[in-house]
Amino acid sequence: MNPKLYLPIAATLEKVVEETHNIKTFFLTPSSPLAFLAGQFVELTVPGVGEAPFTPSSSPAISDRLEITIMRAGTVTERLHALAPGARIGIRGPLGQPYPLDLFQGKEILIAGGGVGLAPLRALLFALFEDIGKYKKIIVRYGARSPEDIVYRQAVEKAWNKADALDVMTTVDKGNAFWTGHTGVVTSILDKNKLKINPAAAVAVVCGPPIMMKFTTLKLLEIGFDPDAIYLSMEKNMSCGVGKCGHCRLGPYYACKEGPVFTYRQIMDLPKIWE
Repeated sequence: MNPKLYLPIAATLEKVVEETHNIKTFFLTPSSPLAFLAGQFVELTVPGVGEAPFTPSSSPAISDRLEITIMRAGTVTERLHALAPGARIGIRGPLGQPYPLDLFQGKEILIAGGGVGLAPLRALLFALFEDIGKYKKIIVRYGARSPEDIVYRQAVEKAWNKADALDVMTTVDKGNAFWTGHTGVVTSILDKNKLKINPAAAVAVVCGPPIMMKFTTLKLLEIGFDPDAIYLSMEKNMSCGVGKCGHCRLGPYYACKEGPVFTYRQIMDLPKIWE
């Protein structure tokens, strides 16, 4: 038995950054280094309240500090959002399977995110940046409900857009008087006139709300992606994180153990995968 799978280590909350009205990024310092790979997740414990799974959004190359971007959506996240710097929480993990970066080498990589789903994809981007010469091209397509709901806004609009190796486009469901970018759902920026990619020599990584993932996957299939080349982050009702409670069962798989990263080929024939 690996005790790291069951016992949390202590961590100190160093800083909190408000991304949107209901999303914050938490900067944590674990009591001992915690190494993870892009795509894996951890369980955060709020003493006296409970624990919940979250995917780190910081660079996997850094193990003495962790950034996790969290949307307020339930009891544990409500209490996390109320914490101030100096608070102590627990971290258990890392858990689950990472993105297979060795299979991405030499290919164009399309990263499609929706809402807070950009958080796990940020860790993937940092991992790709570590050895960016191994990848032919990196394309980011991101959608949010409104300009005010864009996470990592400075990076999305400025830093990432200025990187020569990146092709970044952002869309919002509904703009405002100051929005000059594209308006529409994520699939509207995956059309051929807004996306220059060779699906036969590319992989796509998708993370976001289930409805966004569903229609993005259908769009990717429409433009020529093979089901084996579409990677989905299926964070489906994960609870214990070690395949014991059964809450995250996805056909023959446990999302917390065999996932949360799956190819569409692995799960395409399973019922109710988007629920």
